[in-house]
Amino acid sequence: MNICVYGASSRAIDKKYTDAAHALGRALALRGHGLVFGGGNSGVMGATARGADTVEGNYILGIAPTFFNVDGVLYEGCSEFISPENMRVRKRLLEEHADAFVIAPGGIGTYDEFFEILTLKQLGRHNKPIAILDVDGYYEPLLALLRHTVAGEFMNETTMQLFAVFTDVEELLDYLENYDEPMHELSFFKKIGDSITEDE
Repeated sequence: MNICVYGASSRAIDKKYTDAAHALGRALALRGHGLVFGGGNSGVMGATARGADTVEGNYILGIAPTFFNVDGVLYEGCSEFISPENMRVRKRLLEEHADAFVIAPGGIGTYDEFFEILTLKQLGRHNKPIAILDVDGYYEPLLALLRHTVAGEFMNETTMQLFAVFTDVEELLDYLENYDEPMHELSFFKKIGDSITEDE
């Protein structure tokens, strides 16, 4: 399985986040999984790649746009590297090359990637597992926002079932490896269809 890990590139974040990312990268490689990531050398991205790189025979695929190709920005230990022309193509390639997704601590780029991959799953465009690695409660404010969104009926409750949240790396990997859920019913479109039927 190739696991895409989304996460921060910032060099300024607390060491607890990079330590957790390093443990994640090493753990997934020890289980024989490949790493797909945004190609960065620093922050959560770099730590995950370095963790995976501690295991002999690992596979690491980095994907980053050509304008990132400046000294020190990209991780040089990748097994393979793809350099698309822009960020939009990068996100598509990350999705296409992954069998599962992990949302590690990150900033707005990571939020963007999470919401896009979650939206695509909600719309039935894929049925790959999505897991959040919640280090020291980092994602609790985001999860609270999502619960608030459900409470206001801007989002269906079933969307919260399209991903899982973990604090333990091994439990997270167990979830990805054993994932066998049916394709999500497009409740949004079903509601529209029901309304049309009722109007008729």
